[in-house]
Order: sequence, then C-alpha cells, then structure tokens
Amino acid sequence: FSVLTTNPCAMDTHRPLLGRVSSRGRACCSYSTLKAWLPILSWLPRYKLKWLQMDLLAGLTVGLTTVPQALAYAEVAGLPVQYGLYSAFMGGFIYTLLGTSKDVTLGPTAIMSLLCFSVVRGQPHRAVLLSLLCGLIQAVMALLRLGFLLDFISFPVIKGFTCAAAVTIGFGQVKNILGLQGVPQEFFLEVYYTFYKIPEARIGDVVLGVLCLALLVMLLFMKTSLSSDDAPTYSRVARKLVWTVATMRNALVVMAASFVSFSWDAYGYHVFTVTGKTSPGLPRFRPPPTSDTTANGTVVSFAEIVEGFGGGLAVIPFMGLLESIAIAKAFASQNDYRIDANQELLAIGVTNIMGSFVSAYPVTGSFGRTAVNSQTGVCTPAGGIITSVIVLLSLAFLMPAFYYIPKASLAAVIICAVAPMVDYRVVAKMWRIRKLDLLPFVVTFLMSFWQVQYGIIGGVAVSGALLLYNTARPQIKVSDHGVLVMELDSGLSFPATEYLSHILHTQALQASPPRSVVLDCHHVSIIDYSVINELRDLLRQFKLREVRLVFSRLQV
Repeated sequence: FSVLTTNPCAMDTHRPLLGRVSSRGRACCSYSTLKAWLPILSWLPRYKLKWLQMDLLAGLTVGLTTVPQALAYAEVAGLPVQYGLYSAFMGGFIYTLLGTSKDVTLGPTAIMSLLCFSVVRGQPHRAVLLSLLCGLIQAVMALLRLGFLLDFISFPVIKGFTCAAAVTIGFGQVKNILGLQGVPQEFFLEVYYTFYKIPEARIGDVVLGVLCLALLVMLLFMKTSLSSDDAPTYSRVARKLVWTVATMRNALVVMAASFVSFSWDAYGYHVFTVTGKTSPGLPRFRPPPTSDTTANGTVVSFAEIVEGFGGGLAVIPFMGLLESIAIAKAFASQNDYRIDANQELLAIGVTNIMGSFVSAYPVTGSFGRTAVNSQTGVCTPAGGIITSVIVLLSLAFLMPAFYYIPKASLAAVIICAVAPMVDYRVVAKMWRIRKLDLLPFVVTFLMSFWQVQYGIIGGVAVSGALLLYNTARPQIKVSDHGVLVMELDSGLSFPATEYLSHILHTQALQASPPRSVVLDCHHVSIIDYSVINELRDLLRQFKLREVRLVFSRLQV
C-alpha cells in the first residue's frame, strides 16, 4: 500500500512498471474518462428548469407519435402489435445515459422492421433473440472502434436499398387498406395476389383506409405550408395549434379510426378488419430465449436459429448503425453540436441488448421522430425518458383499446411514413454527376425485391468491385515533350502494377525506337512492396533498351 501511495518520481528503478500501471489506472478511472463513457454526466450537472419544460413538451409530442408508429411497424415486422411497443421504450432510457445527440430517438423503424421480417418471418422469439445478437455485434464494434466499416456502404447502395424498402413496405400495406386476407408475404407473390384478390376487397376497410390517407396527407401538407414570418399574436397561436395537430396526426387519425371501429362494432356491424386481441400489460423482464419450438413440437437449437438468420445477422446491425449515425450527424450539423460516432454505436448496441430482455426486436434511430423531437425544441436526451414513460403507460392501460384499431388506419400511417423515402430525384443527380454510380444503385434496388439482405450485400459487392477497379486502373495522363511524361493521379498499390507495366511497355518499350519516360509521381502518396519490385524490373528493361525511366517529384 505504501508503494502505491508514494510519489512516482521518488520510486526506485526496480518498480517502474508499477508506476506506469498506477498512472494508467488513474487515467482510466478519471472523471473525464467516465464522462466519455456516460455522456449524461456532461449535461446533467448543468440541467435547468427551462430545459425540463422543453424536454417534457418534446417527449410528450414524440410519445404521441411513437405509439401509433410502433404499432404499425410491428405489422411490417410480421409480429403482434404489442411487440412494437415493447421495442419502443428501452431506447429512451438507455440513450439518455449513453447518447451524444440531444435530438435522436431510438425505436422501431420501417427499414429495421422490414429487415427483421426478412430474417425471422414473424416469429417473435427469434425476433427477440435477433435483437440480443445485433446488440452484441454493435457493442463489440463500438468497443473495438470499428465504426469506419460503415464507410464502405456507399450512398448509391443506401439510396437503392431505402427506395426498394419503401416500395416493398408501402405496397405490403395495400392489402390492409383493401382488407384482403391470405396474401403471401414474398414481394412478387404479394403483388400478384393483391391484384388477383381485389374483387374480395372489403368496402369498409377501403373507405376508412382512403379517408385516413387523405387526412394524413392533408395534415402533412398543412404543416409544410406553415410560414415563419412575423405575424400578429393570434396568427402565431393559430399556426402553433395547426403545427401541433399536424405533428400528432398519426395518433389523432388512429384514435379517430378506432372510435369509428368501436362504434360500428358496438352496434353489431363488423365492417372493419381490426388489430384484434393483444397481450395486456407490461412485458416481463427475462433473458431472451436461446431456443424455439415449432408448431409440431420440434425444438430448434440456438445454433440452428443463428444459422437460419444467415446474412441478416451481418446486415441488420450494420444498417441499424448506419441509419442512426446518419441521422445523428445530420441533426448535429443542423443544430451546431458534435456527436461521438463510436459512443452512438455503443448506445444502439446496449439498447438492443437490454431491449431483448423485454421482448423487443432490433431498433435504431428514427428520422421522422428525431425531426419532431428537434422541431419541438428538445434540449437534452432526457426527452426520451418522457417518450418511454408514455409508451409504458400505453402498455399498462391502453392495450384493451388497441383491439379496435383498424388495420387500414395503421396501413395508412405506414404508407405516409415511407412515401418520402422514394427519392426519384437522386437518380437524375447520379446520372448527371457520375453515371457509374447508378450500377450499385440499380443492383441494390432490384435485388432487394428478391431478398432485402441480398440487395445490400449485392450493392456493397458492386461498390467494392468499382472501388477495386479504380485502384487497379489509376488514371495516367500521357503527354509528349520529346520524352514521354506520364502523370499518375493517385497512389500506387499492388493491383495497379500490371496496368502500369502494360502502359509503359506499349507506350515506350515496344515503340520503335524505344522511348525514355518521365514518371511524374507528384500525386503519389502511397506505394507498396509489390510496386517497388515491378518498378525495379521496369528499370532493368529500360536499361537493356538503352533508354531511361526517370521518377519526377517522388514523395519521400
């Protein structure tokens, strides 16, 4: 003990390692290190009453948006609607402790719900286990600081996937608008049978679904049409009222549709397809299941379940991280603060791990709810606690009322949520800037209709091939000044050696007579051992032909 408390400068030379370990231990346990791991310690000591008022308002507003969306996204995941709410509350608590963005809200999203469905096919136990495994992968990536791997998913791949996902999700809800039963889940069969079964459409569902869509679009248009110019007080109040109603449009439309459904049902007219019976109350806190039992009693082991997840176990964690970090960066830039990307990875990972103990499926950041959070004026991540409390109250007291929610109203909410994801303008931009970027976009878009995860994998593979092609075929500008001057526009690595050798042979060594070459290496900042060997051989061949290969402006 006396050695540990001695001044390190006064310690004898036989114990230098102990001093280093002690100083590192103090650094690891310092308050600044603790704040880096728990960002709540950065803002909680400075918390103000004004912030509490704004966080309460934002949390309430986002909560009223989250509940109907969570119910709707559970339908996309093919799970009972209560699983959407199970997945919607853990993120608010965890992100308050670990998150670095004041705006981001974690919970179910359309894309993650679609990915979840593509892997687990509506099996709740497997969806919960998937959340645990995704969370573990994301947390390990954060601890190992592997966030840079997300940089290899290019913008065309992301856009191709989100456009295909929006079409898949949106069209998947048409059957609920029409009140159709027995429509397969595979996209191409779903398209065929939806049109095939149109004569079986239920008039009540069609009318209600179209009305809900019209109301949602109208309220959204009213919100986007609001001006921010100076106006009299009564005009500002009216504008604020319209903004509030339009922001809570999902909750209001679902509540109104549920009231209509309940009213018809009370008089004995079952004209709407409703959500039906749901499990009441809060979910039990328990470890996620590591095995499953099929309908015929066969026990499926943990290894078999993981094997069944296939490539989805790699795609879902990556897409969850990509979606959330992109949202966090966008709002950090908009509101003038910075985020820590690796800490964001940790927050998402821990949310999914802890969420699996309350029967949640994988979640990520939601752009729509984050936008509402920011526009309402949230000051800290504590707004997420209010949102989570609203979700918990809904689970505790409102589950019986969810029985009467018409599926057509939830379908309208989903269609309006995913419609903006179909960004057709991006195709024209890619065509104008770099036509080759359309290749990974089209591959991802088309393959996503076959299997969502294959679309992403295919797009990343094509993007990687294009990246490797550019590495293997660097731009070489050739000009003739008595001797040939070849200017390289990038670094040289081993895939480019054969191409460089081919250019030098065809342009100089095989010419008649052979010509000297000046290789302008001004832009070359990277060179590897394979290139050095090839250049040594080229120098020898130039010498044999009594011409010269000169390296100009080579970086040392």
